[in-house]
Amino acid sequence: MWYKTYYKNRALSIVIVAVLSIASLFSLPFLKVVFNFEQFFPTGDKDLEFFQDFIKEFETDDNFLLIAFKNEPSVFESDFLKQVGGFADSCHNVPFVLSVQSLTNLKLPKLGPVGPVMSPLIDSDNAATLKSDSLRIVNDERFAYNLINKDATALVVALKTADGIQLEESRAIVSAVKKQLKAFKFDDYHMLGRAYFQTELSLLQIREIIISTVISGILISIIMILIFRRWRTILIALSSIGLALILFLGLLSVLGRQLSIMAALYPILMLIVGTSDVIHIMTKYMDELVQGNTKKQALETTIRQIGMATLMTSLTTAVGFATLLSSRILPIREFGVNSAMGVLVAFLVMIFFTCPLMSLFDKEQIAHKPKSKINWHNFLVWCYQRSKQHAKIISLSFGVFIILSAIGISRIHMNYDMQKNLPKGVKITEDFGFFEKEFAGFRPLEIACFIKPQYDVFDYEVVSSIAKTEDYMRSKDAIQTSSSIAMLVKSVNELFNFNKPGSYEVPDSLDYDRIKTFMKQTSIMGSEALISEDRRKTRISSRLKDVGSENIKNISIDIDKWIVANIDSSVVTMKQTGTGLILDKNSEFVRASLLQGLGFAILIVSVLMALLFRSFKYLFISVIPNLVPLVFAAALIGFSDIPLESGTAIVFAIIFGIAVDDTIHFMSKYRMALNKYSDTDKALFVTFTETGKAIIYTSIILFFGFLVMLFSKNQPSVIIGLLISVTLISAIVADLLLLPVIIRLFDRQ
Repeated sequence: MWYKTYYKNRALSIVIVAVLSIASLFSLPFLKVVFNFEQFFPTGDKDLEFFQDFIKEFETDDNFLLIAFKNEPSVFESDFLKQVGGFADSCHNVPFVLSVQSLTNLKLPKLGPVGPVMSPLIDSDNAATLKSDSLRIVNDERFAYNLINKDATALVVALKTADGIQLEESRAIVSAVKKQLKAFKFDDYHMLGRAYFQTELSLLQIREIIISTVISGILISIIMILIFRRWRTILIALSSIGLALILFLGLLSVLGRQLSIMAALYPILMLIVGTSDVIHIMTKYMDELVQGNTKKQALETTIRQIGMATLMTSLTTAVGFATLLSSRILPIREFGVNSAMGVLVAFLVMIFFTCPLMSLFDKEQIAHKPKSKINWHNFLVWCYQRSKQHAKIISLSFGVFIILSAIGISRIHMNYDMQKNLPKGVKITEDFGFFEKEFAGFRPLEIACFIKPQYDVFDYEVVSSIAKTEDYMRSKDAIQTSSSIAMLVKSVNELFNFNKPGSYEVPDSLDYDRIKTFMKQTSIMGSEALISEDRRKTRISSRLKDVGSENIKNISIDIDKWIVANIDSSVVTMKQTGTGLILDKNSEFVRASLLQGLGFAILIVSVLMALLFRSFKYLFISVIPNLVPLVFAAALIGFSDIPLESGTAIVFAIIFGIAVDDTIHFMSKYRMALNKYSDTDKALFVTFTETGKAIIYTSIILFFGFLVMLFSKNQPSVIIGLLISVTLISAIVADLLLLPVIIRLFDRQ
């Protein structure tokens, strides 16, 4: 009954899909691209909650934009300093910039006849004093690695921006800064900071989406021409795949979903998944026509047999993506949900557009006998014979594969660094490397200091504890700079000693009282960013080199141990925090969420397979080959020395969701053939010759489809594309060689 209604309303179904697609096109301009670091914070984490409370009392640790200029042999040249000074002064007018700091506009207090007076740090007009100024400045911890590099060949203009700026504000800041750079004729410069990252990475993200869509579309068009050859068939296939992508993006727009950094994968996934569905359906439909069935009969058989299997593959693929919901990282969770919706959209387009549209044409218009049919037949028969004649060799090879994979898996590590995850061959990565080499780096590290009730923030015991901690932190090669109230105290001591060399230090307790009195009575510039309003909390602010997450974790553990052993907790207690620490915690959650998500996916897919096959035996047979690509992917990650981080972890969800499709198609055809012939070998032979071709076609498309990601400038995307493409080869080998061996083992006559 359902089929009569379906067949009768084919034209209406096509029109509805077409109208929805047009509406989706009009909604595409409302899709928003978003990028901010907070997206990658692990939700539900106690350290994150602590950090969020911390920045409410102080300020964020990424509210800066650094612009570096290089001048050799030295930046201490009068004309260059005047040029930089003019640029720095102009940046006061940049929107969302709260303050500007540079060697050219800094002033230090000096004692005069009537008290402290502010004196410029350097006098760019006095060439005679520039050399002595340079020696003093490059050896001053307040400026070295912050505003000037150790060789005095590069200096920085540091802009303090508003907290929590988003993409639009970032674009406004960067645009205004670049306008000033052009006005002051700076062609060679380097930037680092939140506003710059957000602006540049969002532009690269849009580029990635466009390029991946275009290249994937060209690739799929070529494959469709090679497979179907008839122009009507090719147009049906391409229009189906294209409409699925448009409807998916339209759905995201209507639901108010935003395109995060993972969005560049959407076009590839939609085009590939849609192509796989279309090939299975159209191949079966045309085979039915060639066998002499009417269009109505051919369509009904196709929907009953392939349609149901495709529904199951769509559900299992969607489940694979849905496993990413176990991640604590918001962009990954959204990627999982959106991809799952996309898979189901592709299936609905196939049922309500592709199938009805095919049935409007006669056999002569869309079907043909491929010239390569005999070659495909011979190859599939060869695979069938190998699986039958060499079952022991295949089983032994599988055992060796498991052993080698276990070795590779044992080598997996999580020591990722930011620079390797930045796009290759672009200025933002070059700039990041410049600051890593010449200055203090980018990763923030904050230490929150809690002062005990019996002490004041400027008591000697508190300040000396903080100074000792800073000194120990600076003893680490990865930490070259820091700021705290100890820095303020050292500056005041230098002032009281008439800027005498060596006086920039925390004095001993006997000489400290007058400094404490002065600090309490005077508002010192910068103290508001270091001391809470209730004066019960302060901070040590520093930045680390990008030496790898595991190395940074070891540094962090070492600092904590030193604090416990050397700082009196009855005076002050300390706790590490900061965006760097929060982002690094992602790697700690990757393994747990990965295993949890995959376990849940295997469970759900097993339930779906049990419903489809109605047999626990066939459920067991079907699951084994789909573990092969997962194990292979993990082994590749280990042997290739690729760090397992949140981006790489999505490989497993994609592989499992896609690899299970061919197994379901194979097993569905085998079950039908077994019911018809009641002979295992005969059923396997029919399955190879009738379903094998579509499986190989889709595997080829998947392989080359994900290789499209090699055109990405984003290194994680390149790694994901390579891993998935190579791993899917193991999936087809498992389906065409290992799966028949398992079937014969458990399903004898």
